[in-house]
Amino acid sequence: MKLEITRGLFLVGALGIASLALTVWEQPGPKILGAEIGAGHCPVPRVAKVEQVVKPSHDLLLFMFGMTQ
Repeated sequence: MKLEITRGLFLVGALGIASLALTVWEQPGPKILGAEIGAGHCPVPRVAKVEQVVKPSHDLLLFMFGMTQ
């Protein structure tokens, strides 16, 4: 088989695979959520309550500064 024919078949095959991959690739587009969930429904997230005061560990801070040296 000649080099030109082989190169042409390879090009046609590569373009076919690329076009097939482009048509199969399903990327979600922008949607309006109100139409799917229902009008007027907006769930409210729970409020996180902090029960204890978080204090920084000075040993960890010294360790981090020591690791950078």
